[in-house]
Amino acid sequence: MESLLSLFVVVPLLAGAAAAILPWRWARDTLHIAVPALSAVAGGLVFAHTAANGTIAHNIGLFPGGVAIPFAADAFTGVMLVTTGLVAATANWFATANGDTRSQFYPALSQILITGVNGALLTADLFNFFVFIEVMLLPSYGLIAMTGTWSRLASARMFVVINLAASTMLVVGVAFVYSQAGTVNIAALEGAAAGGGPVTVAMGLVIIAVAAKAGVFPVHTWLPRTYPGTSAAVMGLFSALHTKVAVYMLFRIYTTIFDLDDRWNTLIVVVMVASMLVGSLAGLAENSIRRVIAYQMVNGMPFILVVLAFTSGNERHALAAGVLYMVHHMVTVGGLILASGAIEETYGTGLIKRLSGLMRREPLIAAIVAAGSFSVVGLPPFSGLWGKVLVVGAVAEEASWRSWLVIVVIVVASFAALLAMLRVWRKAFWGHPMQDVPENLRIKTRLIWPSLVLIAVSAGMFVFAGPLVEALLTATDGLLDTANYVSAVLGDSAAMGGA
Repeated sequence: MESLLSLFVVVPLLAGAAAAILPWRWARDTLHIAVPALSAVAGGLVFAHTAANGTIAHNIGLFPGGVAIPFAADAFTGVMLVTTGLVAATANWFATANGDTRSQFYPALSQILITGVNGALLTADLFNFFVFIEVMLLPSYGLIAMTGTWSRLASARMFVVINLAASTMLVVGVAFVYSQAGTVNIAALEGAAAGGGPVTVAMGLVIIAVAAKAGVFPVHTWLPRTYPGTSAAVMGLFSALHTKVAVYMLFRIYTTIFDLDDRWNTLIVVVMVASMLVGSLAGLAENSIRRVIAYQMVNGMPFILVVLAFTSGNERHALAAGVLYMVHHMVTVGGLILASGAIEETYGTGLIKRLSGLMRREPLIAAIVAAGSFSVVGLPPFSGLWGKVLVVGAVAEEASWRSWLVIVVIVVASFAALLAMLRVWRKAFWGHPMQDVPENLRIKTRLIWPSLVLIAVSAGMFVFAGPLVEALLTATDGLLDTANYVSAVLGDSAAMGGA
């Protein structure tokens, strides 16, 4: 199994090359849906294997641990491979349905993006994490600007500037880590940033850069200004891949390198509380469906990350709550984005003021948006309820002033998110039927299916919450078992630590 980890990078990379030269659109479309779906299935196999046997690792070229380019996977990695593969396959399905793949290079670029995502999830080396982030970014620039409209070119410009700045800070931080520790291997750096010192300062630069890529306050404003400027399919891809890969690495770094250092708890709480409030309230002022959803993405990041400040008690349950919320957020927001994309593709606009009466005209898409809104807010019968219940439970276990503050802000932010989604519903779905569109104009079924599948997954997560939580607790056990991770990655040189 260990030697097969490189296939997560090799297969989508070769598929991207094939998609770039194949003259048949059906073949390109098949590849860019099948490959991420295959990645999700393989991620499930990785989860099953690592849940039973612990972390697995493979050194590219079979060089010794600490020298090689290492790939490693535990149950947490398996969960992320499954979820990113699922949402990517669904977003690519929507891209095929709405005609984005008429551009020959769309499937190829999406495959290269998935190559970078899988590599970033599997790498056990900070520098190679930077490399795979760049592999993700290069096709992303093309995907954003592919249609060539002025708004999307403007979005691409901001996306490029922000991510180049964050990437520069990331590689500088990695260089500083290497200068102080003599290694950038995550396993060799186990506990190196706990307790302060030069490595902690250097890792601070890495954390800031990764947080910027995750869209965490106060480095978040680029996200709601760039993602809605892309096509809905691209926004669906980005929502599940770019920000969540960054969140995954924040979990990995804070657990392994910072050793869950509780000295940073208050700072984490302050930043996440501000992020919750900004993300939930700012969406009230937006004028398009996808811009409102973009701020729900900003709002979701602190719900995932705030649990890092509450690991001094039951760290297993706290981290599992964050992982559950991350999986829920990827699926639910992806479904909402693709549903809004179906509306835009049919009616030519996503502006709230130009839409009205869609509930009677498009009852199925209205039901999907309503369900997704319930899930984002945390209402049953969808995954958002258990996500927020577990996060609140994990926060409450500490029973401190931080707990009270976070729980109050969670309630306020959830209510503000409800108001934002109600505003979309009241203006776009209620009201009089639109008079300036043909009576027989309806959203085509092929555009509805992708969002319907993701929202159905969210409902399934609510119904099967018991097995799901058990699986995520297993994933958390893999994340917390740093000794197993170090042994798998470094092998015989584990005893040398960071030497």
